[in-house]
Amino acid sequence: MTPDHDEPRNDGEGDSTPLPYKYRYKYLHKYGDASAHGESEHGEGKDEKDDEKEDDGKKDDKEGKDDKKKDDDQDDPKKKRRKVIILSVIAAVFILAGLTWLLLYIFVFTQREKTDDAYVKGDMVTISSRVAGTVIEVAAEETERVHAGQVLIRLDPVDAKVALMNAEGQLAQAVREAQAKVQQANQADAAIPQRRAQYEQARDEYNRRHPLLERRAVSAEEVDTGKRQMQQALAALNAAEREAAAAHAQVDGTTVENYPAVVQARSQFRNAWVNSGRNAIVSPIEGYAARRQVQVGQRVQAGQDLLTVVPLQDLWIDANFKETQLEHIRIGQPVKVSTDMYSDMEFHGKVVGLNAGTGSAFSLLPAENATGNWIKVVQRLPVRVSIDPEDLRKHPLRIGLSTDVTVDTHDRDGRVLAETPRSKPLATTNVYEQEMNDADAHALAIIRANTVDLPQAAPAKAGR
Repeated sequence: MTPDHDEPRNDGEGDSTPLPYKYRYKYLHKYGDASAHGESEHGEGKDEKDDEKEDDGKKDDKEGKDDKKKDDDQDDPKKKRRKVIILSVIAAVFILAGLTWLLLYIFVFTQREKTDDAYVKGDMVTISSRVAGTVIEVAAEETERVHAGQVLIRLDPVDAKVALMNAEGQLAQAVREAQAKVQQANQADAAIPQRRAQYEQARDEYNRRHPLLERRAVSAEEVDTGKRQMQQALAALNAAEREAAAAHAQVDGTTVENYPAVVQARSQFRNAWVNSGRNAIVSPIEGYAARRQVQVGQRVQAGQDLLTVVPLQDLWIDANFKETQLEHIRIGQPVKVSTDMYSDMEFHGKVVGLNAGTGSAFSLLPAENATGNWIKVVQRLPVRVSIDPEDLRKHPLRIGLSTDVTVDTHDRDGRVLAETPRSKPLATTNVYEQEMNDADAHALAIIRANTVDLPQAAPAKAGR
């Protein structure tokens, strides 16, 4: 018997009709999942067959498409030829690009050296006071143009004027003393004839009395007295001649202008005159004012930095190349320079020299490489590059600007080190020569003003 609502189990393998849901649930709960297992096996088998059918269908579709595509390619040869042309063009472009890069590397990249560690350099002329004083005028400001000889700063001239007046008086006194020495020599010459006359008189008297002594016409005492007078006169004559010689030793071979005391006083006057002119501090060169460090009323000392003048018309570039880039750099090689200040301007120049040492060698604290903790660091050597003056005139640069420098190293026959010294001065100025010329002119005027016309005595005749 079976429970209510239960149907007998069907063991037949052929009958695979599923039971209703509610009866099937009870049946499975009571008798197991045999039929379900059978059903699942049949279901899996069915699914596998369905999958196989689907795969076969896809393969057939794919094969059909491939056949269709092959048929289309065979039917349209233009597409095939177009594909070959496109691939050939692409391959040619890549080959051409490779050849172009290779040629650029061989004929361009290996024939130049480039660095961006390069900066504009120039002379910075420091203006300093040559004498101590108080500033009473500042005549130039930063960024302004200054000319050679232009007064930049003035100092209080009172002390210098007092010293100049003192030197002027000493020069005048030396001139008059020189003239007095000349007259003393003339006076000594005039005393010689007088002494000679006295000697000759005493000699004649002695010569007349000495023969009379034998005849006892005169006493021996009188003869001795005459002899002593003659000797005294001779001594006086000799003394006068020595005094004249000593006086002439001071003035012979000289004039008032080149008398030693006058020359010394003239030098002191020249120094005082120049110091008086140095109260006006001038620019030695053409350029632009920068770094003003002086104010009106400031007390300055000799040698103190007050202002800087930069000649922007004469600049150069120090390009710091790595030591691995220096093998083919030579003096005279052309250089191209670009700056951030003028992005569309290319400056031209040439290599004028390579520095004698790296930056680390000339630093304040040079690197000590002979230590146990040594580390290999690629060094850089400054290479000086001149700039075309015409390019510099059209596009002025400033000291310290960064640049990109490219050196053309095709010509490698030049020198690495300079062989001959410079034949002309690097820089000159003549603004200080006028000071000396003015001082000499004023000294000569003082000498002439203190020179008087004196009679010239004839030289005394030597003789006994």
